[in-house]
Amino acid sequence: MSAQLEMPGMPRRLFPCTPSKLATFADCPRRYRFAYVDRPAPPKGPPWAHNTVGAAVHGALRSWWELAVPRRTTAAARQLLYGAWSQTGFRDEEQSQRWRARAATWLTDYVAGLDPIDEPVGTERTVGTTTERLALSGRVDRIDRRGDELVVVDYKTGRVPSTDDEARGSPALAAYVLGVRRTLRRPCNRVELHHLPSGTVAAFEHTDRSLANHVRRAEDIAADIAAATEAVAAGQSPDDAFPAVPGRQCSWCDFRPSCPVGQAAAPARETWSFLPEEPAADG
Repeated sequence: MSAQLEMPGMPRRLFPCTPSKLATFADCPRRYRFAYVDRPAPPKGPPWAHNTVGAAVHGALRSWWELAVPRRTTAAARQLLYGAWSQTGFRDEEQSQRWRARAATWLTDYVAGLDPIDEPVGTERTVGTTTERLALSGRVDRIDRRGDELVVVDYKTGRVPSTDDEARGSPALAAYVLGVRRTLRRPCNRVELHHLPSGTVAAFEHTDRSLANHVRRAEDIAADIAAATEAVAAGQSPDDAFPAVPGRQCSWCDFRPSCPVGQAAAPARETWSFLPEEPAADG
């Protein structure tokens, strides 16, 4: 149907996507199908404690910047984290409370190094851009102003400190740079990963060439998604058009309960098993 509607000379229909959507297909087409194609979507497995930690920290930082400048204190950050906290995914209340205290320490140490007067250009700001094939959008944790340029800041709370190579290779950060340039009409090249548990910052300065490489890879993934979708429309089995990519990642896939291939590929993990290294008291 779409091919009949696209007459010669008409603009190409852009593929609407987010970095997360493209990454899902690149990791496992079957998971992409479950998340974005099948309706109703299959039920997901239980939520994970490490995602609870990340969501609470991100929410507290967003709310901290929304406070009036005199109220942007470490004590306020701690209270905001407590207000955003959930016990979802933890083994029990005791583990949840211990991790709440640990996350509060990361957060207050991080906030202590911020200048509350240095107002960000945006927090949790949605930005977007278009390429020859894509309508790409995403939400940036924070956008800073550094002189005449804007900087993309992404918060991290995982096990391992971020690296400059991670910042360079992140498709999401590259997409945010392009989105900031298009949406805010300001120069933007630098991306930063702020890893709160270690207090470290990884960074990369994008060039037009590095961004073009990311765009090319994103467009290739979008083309593969379109081909799989068209194959199903032409009668191919969805399981064949969107094959599973089994591996260790099947242990923590949201759609593991609906995927026999994933269940056979890797054992299930406890929902708290991906927290950063547990305190010694956890034994």
